[in-house]
Amino acid sequence: MSFDMPIAVQAHFSVLYEDDDVLVVDKAAPLLTHPTGEKNEPTLWHGVRELLVYELACGGQVSFINRLDRETSGITLIAKHAAAARELGKAMQQRLLHKEYYAVVQGVPLWYTACCDEPVLRMEDVAATRIHVRQCCHPQGKPCRTDFEVLQRVPARNGLPSLSLLRCVPHTGRLHQIRVHAAYLGYPLLGDKIYGGNENHYLDFIAQGWTPELAASLHIERHALHACALRFPLRGREICVKSPLSADLAALLA
Repeated sequence: MSFDMPIAVQAHFSVLYEDDDVLVVDKAAPLLTHPTGEKNEPTLWHGVRELLVYELACGGQVSFINRLDRETSGITLIAKHAAAARELGKAMQQRLLHKEYYAVVQGVPLWYTACCDEPVLRMEDVAATRIHVRQCCHPQGKPCRTDFEVLQRVPARNGLPSLSLLRCVPHTGRLHQIRVHAAYLGYPLLGDKIYGGNENHYLDFIAQGWTPELAASLHIERHALHACALRFPLRGREICVKSPLSADLAALLA
């Protein structure tokens, strides 16, 4: 299959866990999880279908249980047949899937742990924004909670601002939840084009792609978020999968 390759993508993944029911992979970034119909580019879906070609030929399927943003790396859970997809779908509705993320944020929090439980909704419902997908904290929003823990603090150096590595535990599944809550607390993710404080970063990237000007402002080409742990029940057992911090984010803290 040929692709237009409209933007630079990291079209690779590694297998973290596999059995007869599920496949758990470590997704690169930037890489779309599933084709959108708008762009002809490689996605995780294409790669997984190639890997599971035998299962698909025998009546299996590729069902993504969690879908990470293009710019978020890390753990993605895939059901290999309909029964597993139904069971995991119900578990997700019952909030039985436990997820953890690493985030590299700008600034150094004075706290060691924090909880943000501000409701979240689409910003254009309550305020002007040029970005359709942008979310915000607002009393009229849906219930939302994220726990944060500071794991590492790094002083400013080599042109980078001061940074902190956070462990993030979302207890709800709102769109852009961790990014919105981190920005609300005053520590936006490094490289975040939407919530980093300047909407022009996102608009310029959409219009022109990655430029030297964006590199000077954002420092990295994608927002610094990595899905690092996932625990889920399946067929009477609990499965826990972990993924180390991606190499590009680890390099920021070295």
